[in-house]
Amino acid sequence: MLELLVETRCFAGLHRRYRFHSRELAGDTVFAVFLPPQALEGARVPVLYWLSGLSCTDENVMQKAGAQRLAAELGLALVAPDTSPRGEKVPSDPEGSWDFGHGAGFYVDASQAPWSRHYRMHSYVTLELPELVEAQLPISNRRGISGHSMGGHGALVGAMRHPGRYSSVSALAPIANPARCPWGQKAFSYLLGSDNQTWQAWDASALLSSGQGPVGPDGRPLPLLVDQGSADPFLASELKPEALEAAATASDHPLTLRRQAGYDHSFFFVSSFIDDHLRHHAAALLS
Repeated sequence: MLELLVETRCFAGLHRRYRFHSRELAGDTVFAVFLPPQALEGARVPVLYWLSGLSCTDENVMQKAGAQRLAAELGLALVAPDTSPRGEKVPSDPEGSWDFGHGAGFYVDASQAPWSRHYRMHSYVTLELPELVEAQLPISNRRGISGHSMGGHGALVGAMRHPGRYSSVSALAPIANPARCPWGQKAFSYLLGSDNQTWQAWDASALLSSGQGPVGPDGRPLPLLVDQGSADPFLASELKPEALEAAATASDHPLTLRRQAGYDHSFFFVSSFIDDHLRHHAAALLS
């Protein structure tokens, strides 16, 4: 059952935060939703699921990205889950670092103890959460998925692992090749074990290069839109967009990779290009 925590009027729509008990995460979790005015007038509207990055919650994108104005005009709902399971019983980084554990679930289904009980963010965001919001809110099953940084990784992998489930996909500064970067290697070693061959199923560049690019409900390849700032301090060491680009070329999958001069990794970057991503999704979801 959904417990309403906050309701705020926004661009003639409503921003809400809910709490509920998740079966996949084995605990309570919070998510945010923006319902555009069309949803308040009786329409069931298409939805963009937004996955946030390391150390974030649902509040970062809802408060900093400025997505609601255009979403209201377009008639798109926005749904933003948290970035990890949380709670006293949920294990976190043994070293107390910010880049793993609470706030850093990496959108995979963990296979290793003690993480496997709670760290099932992939099944939560791709299956459980959509099932819930589409049943209890005026939201249709026409879905797009996007995200930033760790969330960009989650969005790409989510669309690739669930052919036909999404009608659109995009990412901003995604961790494009997590099996070959320090953030991903640390998280995957805890969550998935030491065999890096098992990591490939959770790596967007590896999936794409193997021909497992995202496809839409009509069976056609979904074009990828990716924005990356050239002044991003994590560009070379953690994000590796060139790996995604090479994989798209090798598999002949449509990719628009825009390298934005002078932009960093912050929400100044996200807010500068979020409207382009909303329009990218609207073109598919509202057609």
